[in-house]
Amino acid sequence: MGTHPTDNPLPPPRTPAGRDGLAALLSRPRSALIGLDFDGTLAPIVADPEQARAHPDAVPALAALAPKVAAVAVITGRPAEIAVRYGGFAGVPGLDHLVVLGHYGAERWDAATGEITAPPPHPGIAAVRAELPAVIDGAGVRGTWIEDKGHAVAVHTRRADDPQATFETLRAPLTDLATRHALIVEPGRLVLELRPPGMDKGVALREYAREIGAGAILYAGDDLGDIPAFAAVEKLRAEGTPGLLVCSGSTEVTDLADRADLVVDGPEGVVRLLKDVADQSAP
Repeated sequence: MGTHPTDNPLPPPRTPAGRDGLAALLSRPRSALIGLDFDGTLAPIVADPEQARAHPDAVPALAALAPKVAAVAVITGRPAEIAVRYGGFAGVPGLDHLVVLGHYGAERWDAATGEITAPPPHPGIAAVRAELPAVIDGAGVRGTWIEDKGHAVAVHTRRADDPQATFETLRAPLTDLATRHALIVEPGRLVLELRPPGMDKGVALREYAREIGAGAILYAGDDLGDIPAFAAVEKLRAEGTPGLLVCSGSTEVTDLADRADLVVDGPEGVVRLLKDVADQSAP
């Protein structure tokens, strides 16, 4: 049974807006939207993205929280089907209120139906996919790994001998390649993603919040790609919707931590926070 918000043991947000957001989430959970990144937030970062899996306690925490709130949205650059599979979200009792917004919101999977809706890929993706190996070879770098996301293509440098130097070397040639095909480059934690413009987590979060009429929002992320979602929550707060910004702590992305109301210890800290919110929300 939930307790009154003033009795909760949750770590206090460091900003007044964050404290207001947490209070609204706990006192009025039925109108709340819980927005979550996947990699680095629900799933630990690993060298091979194909080996990423949700923290073992993530699904139980979400299953406990989802029935108490308006919706849970996992917002990721991954294809929705991959995030659902790696997260273990399908067929879980209690997760009827969960959606996965894949490809930064271009795809949507609904737990209630198990169906995915998506537009056709941008034509520039096929061209980039074909040219990318030659561009990487021409840059003289080794140890990269190309991830084909369908609606986007990502180049990971975490496996290189000098991951950060390889990342920096590739920024300019990949930006040139993307520009030639009307795409943009989204930098992340040792990854450069080439994708269509107009797709970002802020747009996805704001549109879904409007769709469900969210009265309060929590968003948790760990990477540069989450900054648009943070900006969306800040804009919604300015318009009167309380919100809490959570950083899944990382020394690799200090910009996000500096902007957050609350910093937690990676996916384990995010899972603990979700459990506490579920436990302490008003019935």
